[in-house]
Amino acid sequence: MPTGNRVSTPNFGERHRQGETISTAFVESTINQVVSRRFVKKQQMGWTLQGAHLLLQARTKVLNNELEDVFRRWFPRFRPKAQTTGSEPKAA
Repeated sequence: MPTGNRVSTPNFGERHRQGETISTAFVESTINQVVSRRFVKKQQMGWTLQGAHLLLQARTKVLNNELEDVFRRWFPRFRPKAQTTGSEPKAA
């Protein structure tokens, strides 16, 4: 059995026991709905393949909580991160 992807393959049993998501089907379904609605000819505006690709890239950054960091790289004065004082309770 090849072992090349073993490191990046999630342990689905462990994820299930921890209550974590074990499927990306909901993400794929949402993307398919958004893209198919925009490509319908009855819409006033249509997307190019490049435009749809860029939208999906932005949406991925939002879902991964990475979009603000990208904006901060592009625009250093964009909404500075809040400084933590150390007295705030930490998430479990």
